[in-house]
Amino acid sequence: MTVGDRLQHRQGVWFGVAAYLFWGLTPLFWNLVAIDAAVMLLHRIIWSVPILAIVITLRREWPVFASGYSAWRPRLATLTAASLLALNWSVFVWAVTNGHIIEVSLGYFINPLVSVALGVFVLNEKLRPLQWTAVGVAAFGVIAMGVLAGVPPWISLTLAFSFGFYGLLKKQDVTPAPLVSLFGETLVMFVPAVAALLFLTRMTGATFGSTPAITLFLLTAGLVTVIPLLLFGAAAKRIPLSVVGFLQYIAPTLQLMIGVAVFGESMTSIESFAFVTVWVALAIFGYDQRRASRNKHQNLRADAATP
Repeated sequence: MTVGDRLQHRQGVWFGVAAYLFWGLTPLFWNLVAIDAAVMLLHRIIWSVPILAIVITLRREWPVFASGYSAWRPRLATLTAASLLALNWSVFVWAVTNGHIIEVSLGYFINPLVSVALGVFVLNEKLRPLQWTAVGVAAFGVIAMGVLAGVPPWISLTLAFSFGFYGLLKKQDVTPAPLVSLFGETLVMFVPAVAALLFLTRMTGATFGSTPAITLFLLTAGLVTVIPLLLFGAAAKRIPLSVVGFLQYIAPTLQLMIGVAVFGESMTSIESFAFVTVWVALAIFGYDQRRASRNKHQNLRADAATP
């Protein structure tokens, strides 16, 4: 690995850590104001577009945007990514505002292992035996949870797989640069979001400008949406998808703590079992990563010392 590659990897790791810290704290934000979850989601999409347009203008990347979507493949990839984001955001906002933060947390604990599996089966990234063990333990926990509960944990699985496939798309060279592709994704959702908002606000009464608190909250929703996604996109371009997935345990840990300590949610015995198996899987995966890194550094030092 060259000095430039190491710098790219280090930057990617820090971008990923920052993104997941941000996401871990977002349940606090989405519960600040009592607004219908669908209205929150639509404003989240709508206000992301002008924010990203301003950033692109300041960075003078409109030519990059035009060239990035000159072919049909990036357009199709962006349409797919936008659909995955819309699904993920819809389930997330509804769940965290309706007392399901723990289930959200479980979904994002599962997601790193979904990312690892996608990295292996789609991108041909290699796993060591202990990493395979980690994936198997987590899969067992999720399957057992569905069997014991009598119904699959649909919130957790939807969040895990929708964002797992989104991360896979961001890893592909077919997508434009992170900023440009994120703007394209929100732009795809913009017109449907505006149309839906005009209908929903007549039903809920939660309109932009109704109170200063609601107005500020809805404006800020765009920033809360854009910042971590830009960080995530930058990370996904710089480091392996398996590493991106492993970093994600930061967000669900914070979400779990917030759900229990701040909002008073409690885990059922079935949920506790699932969390234990996923934590065991993450511990196995983390141990293997550290061991592999230590062995690699030892080999490099040995090679450097060889005359």
